[in-house]
Amino acid sequence: MKARNIVLIVLLILIFDQAVKFYIKTHYFIGEEIKVFGLNWFRLHFVENEGMAWGWKMGGEWGKIALTLFRLVAVIAGTFIIRNFIRKNYHRGFIFCSALIYAGALGNLIDSMFYGMLFEGSDPYVQNVAKFLPAEGGYAGFLHGKVVDMLYFPLVTNAHYPAWFPFWGGEEFEFFRPVFNIADASISVGVITILIFQNRFFKKEDPPKVENSLRIKDEAKML
Repeated sequence: MKARNIVLIVLLILIFDQAVKFYIKTHYFIGEEIKVFGLNWFRLHFVENEGMAWGWKMGGEWGKIALTLFRLVAVIAGTFIIRNFIRKNYHRGFIFCSALIYAGALGNLIDSMFYGMLFEGSDPYVQNVAKFLPAEGGYAGFLHGKVVDMLYFPLVTNAHYPAWFPFWGGEEFEFFRPVFNIADASISVGVITILIFQNRFFKKEDPPKVENSLRIKDEAKML
C-alpha cells in the first residue's frame, strides 16, 4: 500500500470527524439529543469528556495533561511506525487498520489540544450553544480541551437485570450505553479488525517441502 493512500485515508477520517464535532459543538447544547431519522436506537447526544475514548477518564488536571501528551507522543511515533510498515511491505489490511487507529488518535488529539482555546464552554445549566472563536476567549487553555462525543446507539432500553443477577439484580439495563465519536469508532474498528484477522495479517511463510529440498540437491549434483 502506497503512502499517499494512507495519507488520503487519514485525511478523510480526520475531516469527517472534525466536521461532525464542529457542527455538534456549534449547534447543540450540552446534553441535547435527537433521534436520527426518528430511530430510537440511533441518536445524536452531545456530551464532552476530558478523558480517553468511550468516556474513560484520568483524574485531575495533571491526568488531563498527561493523557494529551501521551496522545501527542503516540501520534508522532505512529507516523514513523506506519511509514516503517509501508517500507517493509506489511499486509495491506494491517496497514489500513493501523491508519484507522492513527486517524482516530489524531482526531481526539486535536480536541484535547485546541478545542479549549477555540470554543466557548458548553454550560449544562444555561444550555447554551457554544460560539466558535468567542471574543472573550475559549473555555480552557492549550492541552485542556474536552473531546466532543455525539454517537449514541441504545439498542436495548427499558430492560432490567433478573432479580437473581449478582450485584445488579432488578436494576435497569441498557445496551449500548457509551456515547462516542467517529475517531473512537475508527480506533475500535482498527483494533478489533487486527485482532480478528491477525493470523492473516501476520501469516508466516510455509517451510519448503522435503521433496523440493531433495530435488534441489539432485539438480545441484548434476551440475
